[in-house]
Amino acid sequence: MSMLQFFIAVDVTVVNIALPSIGADFGVDGHALTWVVVGYTVTGGGILMLGGRLSDLFGRRRVLLFGTGLFGAASLLAGMAPTFLLLVVARLLQGVGEAIALPAAMGTIVLMFPEGPRRSRALSVWAAVASCGLVLGFALSGLVTAHLGWRWIFLVSVPFIAVVLLAAVFLVEGDRRVVRDAPPLDLPGALLLTACPLLFVFGVVEAGEPGTPAWVAPAALAGAVAAGAGFVRVEARSRDPLLPLRFFAHRTRVAANLATMLLSGALSTSFLLFTFYLQDRLGIGPLGAGLTMLPLAVSLIVFSVLVPGMLGRWGARACVLAGLGFTGAAMAVIALVATSRAGGAAMVPAMLLIAAGMGFGLVGLQYLAVSGVTEEDAGTASGIQRAADQLGGATGVAVCVGLGFAPNLHSLDPFLVATLLAAAGLVTGGVVAWRIPAPDPAAELRQAG
Repeated sequence: MSMLQFFIAVDVTVVNIALPSIGADFGVDGHALTWVVVGYTVTGGGILMLGGRLSDLFGRRRVLLFGTGLFGAASLLAGMAPTFLLLVVARLLQGVGEAIALPAAMGTIVLMFPEGPRRSRALSVWAAVASCGLVLGFALSGLVTAHLGWRWIFLVSVPFIAVVLLAAVFLVEGDRRVVRDAPPLDLPGALLLTACPLLFVFGVVEAGEPGTPAWVAPAALAGAVAAGAGFVRVEARSRDPLLPLRFFAHRTRVAANLATMLLSGALSTSFLLFTFYLQDRLGIGPLGAGLTMLPLAVSLIVFSVLVPGMLGRWGARACVLAGLGFTGAAMAVIALVATSRAGGAAMVPAMLLIAAGMGFGLVGLQYLAVSGVTEEDAGTASGIQRAADQLGGATGVAVCVGLGFAPNLHSLDPFLVATLLAAAGLVTGGVVAWRIPAPDPAAELRQAG
């Protein structure tokens, strides 16, 4: 499960450093290249809740195998794509495969371990692998692009995905039940949930793009609002909604997912800010930029060892608040380094703080987001949590980076604007997390086994 999580996480960031090479190969500009990144994360995030529901209805093992196979096939297509359009289509299919496979994988892990220290350790491994995949995507992209070419950033994962498929066949327990005579799947809800953030991101990006007609951004944002309202209406009337109304009765899960969106938005923004500063402002090449970010990956491994013990002693809410605080401090360091135009080494403290923010914040939020799950709703709860993570990251990048790096909207330092917007989201996330009922750490320990 963690190998699958690793390569899916790698594919979220691996294209960032390779984008200039992809653009040069296909003759497209930076504006079009944006969709190679955003299309994957938004499509995956929009369909994740449908993937969670599929695993609850048809069994986690079946859905895991189907989603993993689709992700592997799409990775092969991306690496062999003869045109830019086909590459974008392959990235969208990767997002669909991820959305189907990940909730089944996370639901499998959640049900294997009871609430308490054992589950917290399992989710810590899961989150640490994802975090390392996100960061190592940058380093792998630099190495692979420099020595093998950009196509191999997709092709390198194909044999490992094949290993995951074989391992799932032999190691994952077979599905004991499949829901018979289930109501129709909520496909309209999934489409509207995907269209809403896609239109929102498009509107924000176009608002900061010079030469864009004045009506384009407002029209896209209005379409996003309409899609969001349509999603709420569809969910209220659906026999089997992606987001059941009873979900909102569980205050801890609702707050955890909202805080996840805000934290993920800031974390995803930090990755692009590191890349932009190292490559665009300092002129470091892709290989050097990727290697400069290795301290972030190493520190994530350290925090993956420390966080499980902290989660058991402090409780999930305290770890979440610590993660939000570390990430806020990282934004302050990024703003200070960027405005002073210091060297690349000056960004290392910010990278260490981001690692702490991811290690403490995301593990604690994942634990809270699946609290109290059962066999019937484990996949749905996991899908909602993963959707909150990805959609929060994509929209956070659109708002913070899209508005921060928009010279026609302001004349301020783009890094300063982006970090201020991210910090505002983190403060909001801190208020939300503070209102989450604090569990008794001793009670969590007593739940083990």
